[in-house]
Amino acid sequence: MLVHTLFDLIAWISAAAFGWWVRRHYLREIPSPINYSEHPTYFTALGLGALLGAVILGSLNLGPFELASAGQIRLGHSSAGAIAGGIVGVEFYKKCKGIRASTGLVFVAPLASGIAVGRWGCFFAGLDDFTYGTETVLPWGWDFGNGVNRHPVQLYESFAMLIFLVMFIQRLGYKSSLFCRHGFYLFIVFYSIQRFLWEFIKPYQTLMGRLNIFHLVCVALLTYALFMIKVSEKSHA
Repeated sequence: MLVHTLFDLIAWISAAAFGWWVRRHYLREIPSPINYSEHPTYFTALGLGALLGAVILGSLNLGPFELASAGQIRLGHSSAGAIAGGIVGVEFYKKCKGIRASTGLVFVAPLASGIAVGRWGCFFAGLDDFTYGTETVLPWGWDFGNGVNRHPVQLYESFAMLIFLVMFIQRLGYKSSLFCRHGFYLFIVFYSIQRFLWEFIKPYQTLMGRLNIFHLVCVALLTYALFMIKVSEKSHA
């Protein structure tokens, strides 16, 4: 757990550093839809939504009914839940304030870099973190301590988000109108698709066929992002 905590700290530091660097070098010329200093409760809605989403979905994935029947109480946390909860909190805030534009562009680099680094903490935490993959015979399978080689899905996600981060910065450098307008929604599209795929090689309990709770969350996130892109493009047509 100490290693996991260390990587969590590094993830937060890298997220802050990348966020500052990208904002200074690539986002200065892109007008912000809101003045964040004038909307302090925006971050309250974001933080509360992310916290509740992370804990609720992460705990549900642990099988709360089975744990309760055994007299155990265990709270989990989930990055997908945090993203989904943060979106719900922010969209509720925007609805109350009459804000229609996307406000998430500044969070793309911090999120991508934070996940890329943080997943290494999940990897080194081993079986206790409950983020390992199913058994595999592939040469890069990893033994997390019980003699079974498993998919290191934590690293799959880390590398995937690193690829997106590089692509995101590159496209901002070329002043891509698509990424400048829909950067956050494109992040959600990429994140939800890659996470949806990795869920097939995780030993989580399923809800519908081979789909677990995070498959459903990813479908919801993807639907949200595509819908928001469509609405935004229609308004600019």
